[in-house]
Amino acid sequence: MTQDYLPETLTRADADALPGVTVLDFGTGWCGHCQMAMPLVDAAIRAGDGAVRHVRIEDGRGRPLGRSYRVKLWPTLVVLRDGSEVARVVRPQARGEVEQALAVAGAAEGY
Repeated sequence: MTQDYLPETLTRADADALPGVTVLDFGTGWCGHCQMAMPLVDAAIRAGDGAVRHVRIEDGRGRPLGRSYRVKLWPTLVVLRDGSEVARVVRPQARGEVEQALAVAGAAEGY
């Protein structure tokens, strides 16, 4: 099931306090790059053990959370482990790029 990009509701302090592995997926629903990446991002996250939190965040000019992570291109996936950035994927072209970032985060042994 594909989740839409939702309006920004997290603050940077909220993101920094998230336990476990979280993927912050910055983009917009109208972005062609985001639309092309959605299925491979979803597949990579589904392939794990279900312990990865995935949050699609609608980004744009002046949005504080995206700016705090210095997001410039969409989609940008920021992979957090216990609130700290451990990996980043910008405009993924293959599922393996996302899986590799999740492996760096220690999301699951299967990656």
